[in-house]
Amino acid sequence: MKQIERLLSSYTTTIVLLVIYAIGLGGATFIEKYFDTLMAKNLVYYSPLFFLLQFLLVVNFVAVLIRYKLFNRKKWGMLVVHFSFVVILLGAFVSHLFGEEGMMHLREGEKSDQLMVYTSAGTYARSLPFEVELLTFTLTRYPGSTSPSSYESELRLYVDGETRKARVYMNNVLDLKGYRFFQASYDADEKGTILSVNRDVAGRSITYTGYCCLLIGFVLCFTGRHSRFRQLTRRLKALRSEARVVCVILLTGISLMGAEAKKMPNPVLDAVQRYAIDPAHAEKFGALPVQSSKGRIQPMNTFSSEILRKLHKSATIGNMNSDQFLISLWAMPDRWMRVPFIVVSNDELTEIYKLSKGEIAYIEAFDHTGRYKFQDRLAVAYHKMPAERTAFDKELMKLDEKINIVRQLLNLQFVSLFPRSDEPGQTWYAPGDDLSGWVGEDSLFVARIIPHYISEVQSALQTGDWAGANNVVGQVTAYQQERSAAQEVNPRRIQMEIKYNQLSIFAKAKKGYLVLGGLLLVFSFIGMFRQRRWLTGVTRLLSLAVGLVFLCHLGGMAMRGYISGYAPWSNSYETMVYVAWATVLAGILFARRSPLTFALATLFGGIILFVSGLNWMDPEINPLVPVLKSPWLMFHVAVIVAAYGFFGISCLIGLTNQGMIFCLKETNRAFLSLRIKELTLINEMSLWIGLALMTIGTFLGAVWANESWGRYWGWDPKETWALITMVVYAVTLHLRLVKRWDNAWLFNLMSVLSFASVLMTYFGVNYFLSGMHSYGQNDSVNHLFMYLYIAAGVVLFLAIFSYRRYKKWFTADYSASTNNPI
Repeated sequence: MKQIERLLSSYTTTIVLLVIYAIGLGGATFIEKYFDTLMAKNLVYYSPLFFLLQFLLVVNFVAVLIRYKLFNRKKWGMLVVHFSFVVILLGAFVSHLFGEEGMMHLREGEKSDQLMVYTSAGTYARSLPFEVELLTFTLTRYPGSTSPSSYESELRLYVDGETRKARVYMNNVLDLKGYRFFQASYDADEKGTILSVNRDVAGRSITYTGYCCLLIGFVLCFTGRHSRFRQLTRRLKALRSEARVVCVILLTGISLMGAEAKKMPNPVLDAVQRYAIDPAHAEKFGALPVQSSKGRIQPMNTFSSEILRKLHKSATIGNMNSDQFLISLWAMPDRWMRVPFIVVSNDELTEIYKLSKGEIAYIEAFDHTGRYKFQDRLAVAYHKMPAERTAFDKELMKLDEKINIVRQLLNLQFVSLFPRSDEPGQTWYAPGDDLSGWVGEDSLFVARIIPHYISEVQSALQTGDWAGANNVVGQVTAYQQERSAAQEVNPRRIQMEIKYNQLSIFAKAKKGYLVLGGLLLVFSFIGMFRQRRWLTGVTRLLSLAVGLVFLCHLGGMAMRGYISGYAPWSNSYETMVYVAWATVLAGILFARRSPLTFALATLFGGIILFVSGLNWMDPEINPLVPVLKSPWLMFHVAVIVAAYGFFGISCLIGLTNQGMIFCLKETNRAFLSLRIKELTLINEMSLWIGLALMTIGTFLGAVWANESWGRYWGWDPKETWALITMVVYAVTLHLRLVKRWDNAWLFNLMSVLSFASVLMTYFGVNYFLSGMHSYGQNDSVNHLFMYLYIAAGVVLFLAIFSYRRYKKWFTADYSASTNNPI
């Protein structure tokens, strides 16, 4: 019995249970991908063994609480946080036992009280204590697009002899006698609705109580006098005051190259560029509003930039910007057909079809008879299931898309410039579209104005007089203003977007962070072994410059938020930009305690912006899908992504410490050991902040899910991996409780390895697993993994060789200085 008690109250047991928990959760997400959700739930999430594992975690916490008399330590924040997890697990258990969840399918005019309940044992109908009738179902699309903007059901409710009406739409829930109705889906003919119905009063109340306790607990963890975080702060101050001298360490230069290959001279492009489009006219042309394929009204400058990036992987070509390119393409189509500017990245494709390597011209897609070269293989590729398509198939389909874009541009299609006031869907049309439905003067104007504009541009290229072309642009602008009364065109927003495009704030912030972060890193290393007054002045000046870049970065996000109309962290590109900002913010918070940490954070912010600017990241601003139109999105994503910034800093600090341990030798061990101790303390503080934000953000997401579609936890792969990330970092922070694992080498290594769970949560789920969070999928992310494999090799090398140095030379007595249970 004593052995069982000792085992249940052991910190080792805590770590082992958490590791098993994380492995089980991760395995379940892949079971769901390769089989189905029901199997993942039966084998893992709802299995007796999984319930037993969670019960053992609760028992372990209670046993540790009793054995170590934690109430006497007055660590109230820690106690409240751990107690809140017990409450949350209890709420989930109550929901599992007593909660009801099902679907109600109604056609317009149909009345029903039947709820279809789906369980592992099968499907059955359950009668509700009221009836629901669907009066009308309304699907609203973005103007000129097939993408849904919102969908809602107007209902008539028959309750206790009374009748009343109600509306249900995404993020607007109907509460009725403990049952909550959520807009889930709809019929293909848009005459029927599918409502998700949930009844879980007790479980939801208990779980929300746990969430509130969790928030209170974390506040106490960072403010309580006896909390671990406050102890680390005091220890860091004491350690800095003890420092007398510091060592000379090996500087490793970090260089990021522009990765732009030197382009060979292109005589055809040079010939086109001799006929220069006037920049002032191109600016007027770029200010024209145009409707995107997804219904958003944007300036022509944004449209042309997106097109050129898709075709050429750059927002410029030669000495032309994107607006000049589009005008030139219309004015000189025959010449542009022979310009190799369409990027092809697959060598096999270029060899098979005898194409120019790297970039091809439009005419290369056709043989001497005018037949489309890719036609036969494309037919085969499109007939395959998506999972069966090879890399060659996918590259061929991408090239076909680019060729079709050029074809449409040459045929005056794709550029939706002209609103039609009597169009129910508020669709804008391109001059090359089917205009058979247009009548009268509008039909003549739309059909003739762009050919007339092209004629004026061609004349201006010969004479240098752009007055005629400017006049035509003015006519188009007047037509748009007159005919777009039913469609909101915000001139201030259009001008703001043009300014946003011109400033390229994030590209400039990237350069600023990389340069300033690199310089700060060099001077921080110098300052570690040689204190000079001029060093302090230079460091302060560089820090001020970083602050200015940081404010510009924030301004860029604010501009993007104003342009889009929603919080600027709603897709992969935007969250990467936000992570970079949050990372630098985290560095600023630690700047006074550790200039080196500030330098690393600034440099890492630049690296993240560098990644966000790679070709596979799509910076396009798109309308939100209905489920994302929730205020909870702003809080959930902002908090959880901010956690990634602190985890990223800890990863870099861990790598830095591994590097310094690798450099340990007898002549410098006293000095380096002191610096390693200091950075290790900052590393742990950063991890505590990151874990708190990650936990709060995850459960804010659970609240969002409950308010949007009726359940706060559904084991979607994204939320599951967010939970795994929490568990992984909890393991890292609790390793110090086990004496043999309480050392600087292991802790810093784990702070690096744990970041893999962040990468999986952010990239892996969005791009490789199924689920509701996979809307950002992008096959091109595979290119990123080459860099990840290189990074993994570097980490493995440092881990092996730094461990040998650590065992031989590290004498800082890390365990004695940091070991303090809980």
